[in-house]
Amino acid sequence: MRIGSAVQALNCSLRNFSDHGNYNYQSLQVLLQMCAKNKHINAGKCCHALAIHAGLLADTLICNMLINVYSKCGLVQYARYVFDRMPERSVVSWNTMIAAHNHQWQDTEALELFMEMRCDCTSLVTKFTLSSVLCACAAKGAILESRQLHALAVKIAVDSNVYVGTALLDVYGKCGMIDDACWAFENMSEKSSVTWSSMIAGYVQNDLYEEALLFFRKAQVLGVECTQFTLSAVLSACASLAATIEGVQLHAISMKVGFRSDVYVMTSLIDVYSRCGCIAEAYLVFTDMVEKSIVLWNAMIAGFSRHACVNEAMILFEKMQQNSICPNEVTYISLLSACSHVGSVESGRRYFDQMLKDENVQPNVLHYSCMVDVLGRSGHIQEAWRLIENMPFKATASMWGSLLGACRTHGDLRLAKVAAEHLFEIEPENAGNHVLLSNLYAANRRWGDVANARKLLKDSGAKKEIGKSWIEVKNRVHIFVVGDHNHPRYSEIYAKLEDLENEMKKLAYKVETHSDLHDVEENQKQELLRHHSEKLALAFGLISLPSGLPIRIKKNLRICGDCHSFMKFASRISDGEIIVRDTNRFHHFRSGSCSCQDFW
Repeated sequence: MRIGSAVQALNCSLRNFSDHGNYNYQSLQVLLQMCAKNKHINAGKCCHALAIHAGLLADTLICNMLINVYSKCGLVQYARYVFDRMPERSVVSWNTMIAAHNHQWQDTEALELFMEMRCDCTSLVTKFTLSSVLCACAAKGAILESRQLHALAVKIAVDSNVYVGTALLDVYGKCGMIDDACWAFENMSEKSSVTWSSMIAGYVQNDLYEEALLFFRKAQVLGVECTQFTLSAVLSACASLAATIEGVQLHAISMKVGFRSDVYVMTSLIDVYSRCGCIAEAYLVFTDMVEKSIVLWNAMIAGFSRHACVNEAMILFEKMQQNSICPNEVTYISLLSACSHVGSVESGRRYFDQMLKDENVQPNVLHYSCMVDVLGRSGHIQEAWRLIENMPFKATASMWGSLLGACRTHGDLRLAKVAAEHLFEIEPENAGNHVLLSNLYAANRRWGDVANARKLLKDSGAKKEIGKSWIEVKNRVHIFVVGDHNHPRYSEIYAKLEDLENEMKKLAYKVETHSDLHDVEENQKQELLRHHSEKLALAFGLISLPSGLPIRIKKNLRICGDCHSFMKFASRISDGEIIVRDTNRFHHFRSGSCSCQDFW
């Protein structure tokens, strides 16, 4: 029965029920069931009035059904009103009310109600009770309470139940207790597709992306049903690993099992392609979707932002509004991030002001952090500083990091010290902050300050991250570090690199020695820069991949100025596309130029 027909039949039943004054117990139950199923709140309130008139509010079953109606309609306060005035409650009453609080993200209320239930000797805890309360614990990250509930589940012999077991996996995954989640999974006698999805999601939530992919492959071998939740979780793992091949395979699977129009799967797929450097493929997925939610629009705008396609991001933002889709907090973060990547200060200011005037958007610290980055990268350091001082939030490490990076680029030593002091206080274990300050001093040839900064780094105990680059060739990931001689084809790699350098010299390429910040002679700086990890990865890609295919390189640090220049010349010589993903963004090198327009 369609909703319109159901509502019409419900209204007719209410009139007949009321006109004849025939308060039939069974009829009221049917009416309440229809109200809950169709979420017809006005009719539900009429049923409530009829129950009062008929003197049925002392009846536990009718009250339970009223609680269910109000819960399904999102009126948890009405449900609680009925619950609190019940003369007698069954276990269903408690379970329905706890679940109602869960659905409205009222986790504290759900846990408090469970404690009240435990004090009520007449109500027994069931598998449904435990699964609901565990969901509340997962939302709150309540580790101690989760362990106690697990012990209770074992005590009343429901720990192997699929609902309780799945809820345990969820709470352990969200609380960072992945070993406990694995133990619970292995000890479950019955496992559903939801159980497998929860386990994969748990791996992803704990940054165990390769384990998530392996677990998904195991599920496929065992013939476990592939749901949209499973695919969304495993696609998130692919996005984090920038695993292109696996992402393409999952795209094929999602088409095969019929999730071509599922907004969650397609949003995850857009994220995978954009993180793997395949922004054109991401846009194809986006345009193929007929019904587009705000989540889908945001994913595509974020993808364009990541690839410094600021014009495309702005155009998509305009199209979104033309389609009567209102931007939210996430939309503005992506737009402001896109503006910072290309130094579009005026556009950044315009979007920031538009956001502040938008009554549907609540500005948060991330928006201010993006705006500080927009101003700082473009050299408006004093304006960025004033924004930090006057904003309604406490400055985060990200803001001070943006300001310190801007000071390093534009040579503002005074504000750099201020930003660094705040960073050392907030993130004492982050070696990158010490390195950034040291590099700023080195760029200004203040070698005494460089020595002091490096001593401070050593004394702090923080470890500097080693620069790495990796490239995927024939389903295998190859990792390189600076001056790497461990690769089995290193002699071919270095020979190819030397050939590239010789060709580049003919095109007037010169090593940008200012990118090396050591206090050594120029020739030593040139030697240090020659074998950076991304250059080795590029040389390996050129000797391993068929001509014409894009070369995709990932890097764990920001690409240096010399390597950026090197990639531009290499793309001109090879007549192909080189895509480098560093910590800031994607760089698309084609025919001697970069998509970032040398602003990064």
